[in-house]
Amino acid sequence: MEKAFKNLLKSKLAYLTNHKLLLAVSGGVDSVVLTYLCHAAKLDFSIAHCNFHLREGACDEDETFVKNLAEKLNVDFYVEQFNTNKYAEEQGVSTQMAARDLRYNWFNELRFRNQFEYILTAHHANDDLETFFINLIRGTGLEGLSGIKEVNNAIVRPLLGFSRSRIEVYAEANNIEWREDYTNAETKYIRNKIRHHLVPMLEEMNPKFLESFLKTQSHLRENEALVEDYLSLLYPKIISKSAYGYNLDINYLKKIPNTPAVLYQLLKTFDFTEWDDVYNLLNAQPGKVLFSKTHRLVKDREYLILTERNQIEDKVYKITKNDEFAMLPMGTFSFNKVEEIVEKNKNCIYVNPDKLNYPLTVRKWQNGDYFYPFGMKGKKKISDYFKDKKLSLPEKENTWLLCSGNEIVWVINMRADRRFAITSPRQEIVKITCNP
Repeated sequence: MEKAFKNLLKSKLAYLTNHKLLLAVSGGVDSVVLTYLCHAAKLDFSIAHCNFHLREGACDEDETFVKNLAEKLNVDFYVEQFNTNKYAEEQGVSTQMAARDLRYNWFNELRFRNQFEYILTAHHANDDLETFFINLIRGTGLEGLSGIKEVNNAIVRPLLGFSRSRIEVYAEANNIEWREDYTNAETKYIRNKIRHHLVPMLEEMNPKFLESFLKTQSHLRENEALVEDYLSLLYPKIISKSAYGYNLDINYLKKIPNTPAVLYQLLKTFDFTEWDDVYNLLNAQPGKVLFSKTHRLVKDREYLILTERNQIEDKVYKITKNDEFAMLPMGTFSFNKVEEIVEKNKNCIYVNPDKLNYPLTVRKWQNGDYFYPFGMKGKKKISDYFKDKKLSLPEKENTWLLCSGNEIVWVINMRADRRFAITSPRQEIVKITCNP
């Protein structure tokens, strides 16, 4: 196995030999064997160990064992202790998920703080197999079936092509000691049920099942790469950036084959779960909205608009009479006295200062708001004005009003109210500008 590991480094992971590495070592046979293999290959590594305090004294014994291993091999040792149960309760996640979050967050902190280039973990072929079945049981797409990635950003898993039995044989043949986690024998966790019940039955039917599985996964990863290449060609034709998120071209989506599969691939990272509703949104009425935990998908006339699911800010900002400049979240306001009206664009208006009541306020629009649009007769509800301009829901939500008392002076960067307009050449003129 040592020879196979060194060949792997030469053929696929040669870059590991030139960088500082951080090894995640629990004390189990997998991570301990990885440690000895890295030592035999003369890699530059340090050891990191997490004490999750989930098995009373056993966790402290694991910590001592890994610390002694680091001293034996004369490498740096890092340890962190976590209140895993408390974190799981606060975050509303399972203990396993809590441990995973805590582990990788800390590893990344260590990496940046100590300038490690890569983090090595001891995931092996059986872990990959178990993950495949977990994803299959829960429901997944192609990426879930293609399994654990050997390289994922800064995370490298050099044992992914080795089986658990091969790792154990190497450890026993070289008199390597390790710590056994008794919870691995329990079957209350889905991973352990797969490990102790499902996989043995499959290996009984086909003794080379793991080997067949690895070949199948190789094909799945090739297919996944093919899909990604196809999407990279479609992406610029479907998606465009907007001020509030991303626009997905509905007409183009309807023209291409396998539209549901394409939509799934484009939106899978945004936590949507009701995929039938996502597909049906293409033919829904404008204004229809779907939510995920983190994002929102809005059906507009020509686009599906993807935005983050932020709470709409309803704060009111004040501008006093002496403010020549006001830097607010929606833009920077400037107030300048001018001799005449010269420049005309959507970012500025010209008003009669005698009609302004200070402090001016800047706020989001509300139902029932109305104004007297400059260049039009009569008054108009803001909601009707938006409808006439065919604004999307995100555009409406991100429209601000400049107000004098209860009267609207400006639908900012859109239309001024004529009640504040210049009506005589002898009037003072104030130019109000808002640069988003």
